[in-house]
Amino acid sequence: MAITLNINGKDETVDAPAGTPLLWVLRDHLKMTGTKFGCGVAQCGACTVHVDDAPTRACITPHDSLDGSKITTIEGVKGGAADAIRSTWIKNDVPQCGYCQSGQIMAATALLEENSNPSDEDIDAAMSGNICRCATYMSIRRAIKEAAKGL
Repeated sequence: MAITLNINGKDETVDAPAGTPLLWVLRDHLKMTGTKFGCGVAQCGACTVHVDDAPTRACITPHDSLDGSKITTIEGVKGGAADAIRSTWIKNDVPQCGYCQSGQIMAATALLEENSNPSDEDIDAAMSGNICRCATYMSIRRAIKEAAKGL
């Protein structure tokens, strides 16, 4: 059964079996490959997207539960916080292998949209669900703090 999802401000009609995780709808049906598959059990954060502006794990979120929701992926995230995060991410050489970065950026952007002056504890709490195999956590924290100053 086909349903329509609002993704990055555009209505997308998707014909996928009921219960198909949003991650696979994005990647396989819509060919939006910026959202990554990491663990498949919502533990690593690589698949983080925003659903109604809240960080959400796409690997466990059934696409058919999102009727009427606004979904934002790494391809569509924009605004002051997103721009600041991207800029400081590059300036601080945050990515190593890069695999987790779309999820990290989505979580960091959501944090700054909610809290424009986060403490180290706020950053750690907001980012705790996002695992970086390359352990760039200090660079991530530094980039978020710099992005906050630029807002």
